Amino acid sequence: MKPLIIVTAPSGAGKTTIVKFLLNNFDNIAFSVSATTRSPRDHETNGKDYYFMSKEEFMSLVEASEFAEWEEVYEGQYYGTLISEMERIWNASQCIIFDIDVKGAQSLRKKFPDALAVFIKPPTEEVLMDRLKNRKTETPESLAKRIAKAKFELSFADSFDNFIVNDELEVATNTAKKMVQDYLAKF
Repeated sequence: MKPLIIVTAPSGAGKTTIVKFLLNNFDNIAFSVSATTRSPRDHETNGKDYYFMSKEEFMSLVEASEFAEWEEVYEGQYYGTLISEMERIWNASQCIIFDIDVKGAQSLRKKFPDALAVFIKPPTEEVLMDRLKNRKTETPESLAKRIAKAKFELSFADSFDNFIVNDELEVATNTAKKMVQDYLAKF
């Protein structure tokens, strides 16, 4: 059994903030960089935030069975976890941490049932919608897609054994830290 932490949530629930907190507080955890066919945002770096690639490149890797999991997260936008990325982290004797969508998290849980899988929940659906709107990183069309997907993803919260309600960030991050400490103590 190799250590693996899966953090999932709808967009805007705070999973990336919590994952960054964990990465800053544990030296033996490394971030799994996902591959995607979507365009990079202004602040994103290829190989650090995502491996950005064309749909053709992505699909050739799918056909070659190079992904541990992959999904069409939004219409025409594919995301996946490269097996080579997981091996890179494990070969460095580190625990992998994923910041991943709900479908991808479920796929990883099936393949790695001993992983720590945590669902980050917003305090309310309304708070989540406000967070997404206040980001101001989306067009009205892409925001509508994210909101619809977020509502759908919230329906999967009860299928996860571990969840954190991200109402107060300090409480949420401390809860996540304790969960990870307890999990890593098994290795």
